Amino acid sequence: MKDKIKDIKEAVAVVKDGDTVMVGGFLQCGNPQHLVRALSETSVKDLTLVSSDTGSMETTNYGLLKSGKVKRIMASYIGGNPEAGNFMVTGEAEVILVPQGTLAERIRAGGAGLGGYLSPVGIGTVVEEGKQKLTVEGREYLLELPIKANVAFIRADMADRAGNLRITGSARNFNVVMATAADHVVAQVSEIVETGEIDPNDVTVPGIFVDTIVKI
Repeated sequence: MKDKIKDIKEAVAVVKDGDTVMVGGFLQCGNPQHLVRALSETSVKDLTLVSSDTGSMETTNYGLLKSGKVKRIMASYIGGNPEAGNFMVTGEAEVILVPQGTLAERIRAGGAGLGGYLSPVGIGTVVEEGKQKLTVEGREYLLELPIKANVAFIRADMADRAGNLRITGSARNFNVVMATAADHVVAQVSEIVETGEIDPNDVTVPGIFVDTIVKI
């Protein structure tokens, strides 16, 4: 079996110029901060960041934006990060705001191999600009397209050597769905155990989705 355990520098080296990178968590809850910090210290550029939020000045998402490596942001909340606000004003990077539930469902659609999904959220607002509308049983919907990534950084409490992850509580947030929607998934974990030591009922993300494990 392929050894999925790597050091952090080797793990983040999978990200290349122009890649789309998903980052799990909401603010510091479930955020793989060590992976994001390590990415900020590399030489990659022109990244697209997909995250529920862009963090605050106390989080590593802020440092990633400050590093100038991100040219495009897709997020539902940017209010805690002044760099993201500056991007919207200056155009230094493109900022696309997506309602949080819509963002999660678009990522889920990407992971499930769907062509998109229909949502009533945003009808009659700026959210509908440039999107296809469909009417189903007399109600209008927006066709929301799937989101996928080259790499996803996620965080878990525990992994076994096969990559099965246990994520507890609200830290599951975007970490679970992002694991299904990226070509390469890197998990920052607090503990690694032998394969089979995690009760199958406690596996949040099956190891088939996880390519690399980094213990912090």
